[in-house]
Amino acid sequence: MTASLVVEELVVAYGRVEALHGASLELPGGIVTVVGPNGAGKSSMLNAVMGLLPSRGRVWLDGEELSRLEPEARVARGLCLVAEKRELFTTMSVEDNLLLGAYQRHKKGEKGWRNSLDEIYGRFPRLRERRRQIAAVLSGGERQMLALGRALMGKPRVLLLDEPSLGLAPRVVRETFRIIADLRATGVAILLVEQNARAALQVADYGYVLETGSVVSSGPSGTLANDPRIIATYLGRRAGSKIE
Repeated sequence: MTASLVVEELVVAYGRVEALHGASLELPGGIVTVVGPNGAGKSSMLNAVMGLLPSRGRVWLDGEELSRLEPEARVARGLCLVAEKRELFTTMSVEDNLLLGAYQRHKKGEKGWRNSLDEIYGRFPRLRERRRQIAAVLSGGERQMLALGRALMGKPRVLLLDEPSLGLAPRVVRETFRIIADLRATGVAILLVEQNARAALQVADYGYVLETGSVVSSGPSGTLANDPRIIATYLGRRAGSKIE
């Protein structure tokens, strides 16, 4: 199967300090996760893939190289990033934030793009209830729903999720990962960057472990979840025990 997203030998540097040292990965579809500790280079990877950070290496989407394209052009090709800080327009209403997510579709003259609102409200009923309220008054979980909903309004082919569980209560984290798992059925491919390795490996099909800017391990999520080193470093449980 041809990979939807291919990242080859990606290098990101802040001055003389390299955050990524030739990291490579493939996302053929479904959900692929990149796990690792703080400072491993996970967010730098996503931002470089999106074109928001200068980088060396190559990024391909369905056979087209994106490496020289600006972020807006990558969005137009079907890439969409849900950033760690959600980056909502907090003085605008929930519905206006969602409509902005479909800007590229509107710009291209796509008919019926507004109809996607009903799909998003069906997936996130809480957003329908809050649609007239400004984003600033939303809870952390509601903000994450809005960030996901806004991204999905663009009908992306590949969704990049940066630390979706960050700052959320445990109950909300479980609901967030349930939503991410449900998105698999929509056909959108998901690259999930997450420090919560336990939850990420439970929801993903395949995983990469990133440490100090380098991919040190990869494999099916179930294999990684039972790797003694991964367990000792990230999961804190015995091999073979269930991920809660």
